Amino acid sequence: MAAPTIRVLSLGAMSCHPLWGEKGDVRAAHATTTLIEAAGRRVVVDPSLPPQVLLPRMQERTNYQPDAITDVFLTSFQPMRRRGIGAFDKAEWWITEREREASQASLRESLEQAEEAEDRDLIRLVESEMAVLARCRDCDDHLVEGIDLYPMYGVTPGSAGLLVLDAASATLVCGDAIPTLEHLAQGKVFSPCWDLEAAQDSFREALEVADVLVLGRDGMVVNPVRRLM
Repeated sequence: MAAPTIRVLSLGAMSCHPLWGEKGDVRAAHATTTLIEAAGRRVVVDPSLPPQVLLPRMQERTNYQPDAITDVFLTSFQPMRRRGIGAFDKAEWWITEREREASQASLRESLEQAEEAEDRDLIRLVESEMAVLARCRDCDDHLVEGIDLYPMYGVTPGSAGLLVLDAASATLVCGDAIPTLEHLAQGKVFSPCWDLEAAQDSFREALEVADVLVLGRDGMVVNPVRRLM
């Protein structure tokens, strides 16, 4: 069987990069979107850009049409991370059980508040979010052969990455557990986050397990800890 392959489809960006000294939004935020191919499956991770932007970028990087994508994995359920998910309607959508349950509880609370306020627009918005979540399945420890679920709790209650293994190396698609090169170099986690201590633990564990990192708002880089060993 061929070794898994990883390709960045679109580089992400932070709306405000605190480690560049920025204050206030200066650009549109979007996540890095990655394509992993393994065991006959094609997995898009974090389809962040709207379909009309993401699909042309995918065509620049691959010759696949949206229907060729078999799976979509969300490193978290943050709306910014899934603007383009509807383009992959024939794929299976995956998320961690922990993230699904936390998101479900939050959306139910938001729906109750919207109904009490009789805010029809907000009710429709929350219901559309709940419909997306309902389509997401709980990801097992092994998504497919060569791709393992890697919990990276902290930024959100159930955030997670994917660990892609071959005979020579381990590549970790991190999501916002490690967002940018500057966060990686300075050992700092994404802010704000749900649980700072858990996020710091996830950051450290990522550096222990991976040879290569796909950062949540940046590109693919060699783990500096492994490079120095």
